[in-house]
Amino acid sequence: MRIIAFYSPKGGVGKTAAAVNTAYLASRANISTLLWDLDPQGAASFYLAGAEVVKGRKLSKLLEGKSPIARFIHEDVYPNLDFIPAHSSFRNFDIKLEHEEGDNVLKDLLAPLSEDTSLVVLDCPPTLSRLTEQVLEMADKVYVPMVPTWLSLNSWNQLREFVKDKKLGNKKLRPFFSMVDRRKNLHREILGQSAELLGTPVNVAVPYASVVERMGEEGKPLEVLAPLSPAAHAFRTLWQDIKVDLGFPNPR
Repeated sequence: MRIIAFYSPKGGVGKTAAAVNTAYLASRANISTLLWDLDPQGAASFYLAGAEVVKGRKLSKLLEGKSPIARFIHEDVYPNLDFIPAHSSFRNFDIKLEHEEGDNVLKDLLAPLSEDTSLVVLDCPPTLSRLTEQVLEMADKVYVPMVPTWLSLNSWNQLREFVKDKKLGNKKLRPFFSMVDRRKNLHREILGQSAELLGTPVNVAVPYASVVERMGEEGKPLEVLAPLSPAAHAFRTLWQDIKVDLGFPNPR
């Protein structure tokens, strides 16, 4: 079982859209996929189900061992795509983790799913916290979306320092640009310096597009909602890079 995370210390950068579309594309590639929405705001639920919000379960029941993780899973939201929706109690995840003994609690919670799940996609809240540490520690790769602005780049540098300080492995960080508006001089300028500024970025620039915002209204991934859109094409490009990163074979 491979585990990837979509994370940014800065909100409003297109993180959830990237996580949902990646999870859907993985399922379309016949990879048994689980998307876990760790963000208590629960945006991934809207992107998958629209106004028909998928309800989550209380965090305490899971951490206290009163309910197995299987009971938190909504199976086959799409073929090969299972989903653990967020719950408002997830806002206390960090507090709960501080009192949990042992190694990586998240990794232990996911372990029972390893036989039936090939890929876990984590949609993470924009915090630098104990939860963030556990995600960064256990994930095979962490994809970090950022808007091409100096403020986002400052957040990226803060993340790298955090990972370095905690000895969590900077090499697993995979930044990419999101919500790109090529009409803006600053966006074009920063895109032109991506390798210099980011090191080894994913070679994709997800455009700013109203169709991405419609995902929440319609409750559908872009591959279903608007597969011919430039944004959908960008997410397919992102998924191709993720497959290479994780060593998943291309279908013949």
